[in-house]
Amino acid sequence: MYGANFALIVNTIVAGLFSASFAVIALANPSYRKALWFGASYGVGMLTPFSLLIMPHSRWPMVFGALNYASFSAGLLMMSGALAIFYDRHPRWTAISCVFLLSLVNGQLISGWPQNMWQYNLSYQMPFAIAAAMSAGVILQASRREPLELALASLYCLIAVHFVIKSFLAVAFGASQLRSEYATSVYALISQSFTGVLLVAAGLLTLLIVAQSAIADARRAAETDQLTGLLNRRGFDLHCGSRLSWARKNGRLVTVMLLDLDYFKQINDRFGHATGDEVLKDFAALLKGGTPQNAIVGRMGGEEFVAFLDGATLENGQRFAEAVRRAAALRVSRDLPPITVSIGVAGVRSEETFSDAMRRADKALYEAKAMGRNRVCIAD
Repeated sequence: MYGANFALIVNTIVAGLFSASFAVIALANPSYRKALWFGASYGVGMLTPFSLLIMPHSRWPMVFGALNYASFSAGLLMMSGALAIFYDRHPRWTAISCVFLLSLVNGQLISGWPQNMWQYNLSYQMPFAIAAAMSAGVILQASRREPLELALASLYCLIAVHFVIKSFLAVAFGASQLRSEYATSVYALISQSFTGVLLVAAGLLTLLIVAQSAIADARRAAETDQLTGLLNRRGFDLHCGSRLSWARKNGRLVTVMLLDLDYFKQINDRFGHATGDEVLKDFAALLKGGTPQNAIVGRMGGEEFVAFLDGATLENGQRFAEAVRRAAALRVSRDLPPITVSIGVAGVRSEETFSDAMRRADKALYEAKAMGRNRVCIAD
């Protein structure tokens, strides 16, 4: 077996494994169906080394030569579209289609040229370089530019440059003049091996980014109240633990307030649970908008809510609580019944745990309830 044939077999298998891996992620996570586009990109790209393997043994070498060129161009261009979809952007299908059609026309125009000419090789590789550059551009424009994403964008830039360099390496290493003899050339071994390494690296980085995003989404879902979109109790505790440690380290004051909608059971009994759910969502939005941007806001369960105010004195916490209470009482809606809210506020002391501060805020909340509701009470 020629060394190039071995590289082609490995590249075919690896592309198939990547395609299957992305398909598994997409099928196992309903919210990640967009990962199927990555699988499709590698599935189409898998035809490239496969066609080169078949070409020397086929009666139609020109057909497999055209398939090799078209599938590689299509696979790389689909990757830019898949990245745009992954980042919730609209793929530039018109530009992608134009580049693909131009690559097909280009392949037809140069099909009669000798393969050992640098002009032929540069024209041959240019659509691939453009496709790789498009993927890099999508990542830089659409992503949050996290370290893995910057690494992937840099890698696609390297892939684009490497396609241009290959044009001259083909001449230097004596590429065969016939496509059917490509697999037996030294250039084929070098080309397939090096290109394979770069595309495998790109595939691994993409797989890591998709997996990382899926894990982060699963974590957010586990820490988020599905009705209101606020943090649930578990998420609130996790976020507050790290924030409190940071606040104490930097000498910042922290205030916590517990809020409970008054007579909420009567709303459910009179208007139904669907209306009660709308009331909870409406109040959650009011609370989120009525607290500082850096506040951690959550729903503890039922009609009880909580807010962690970083950098707020007890007086500031009382002021925010009063503002929320008044806004809730004055809120008028034709679709929702009126509500009031009772609030307990406590400053987190330097010598106590966060749970202790929450207990004091809870005690203050019950005092507000006992004093007639629709009021703010401060913990001692």
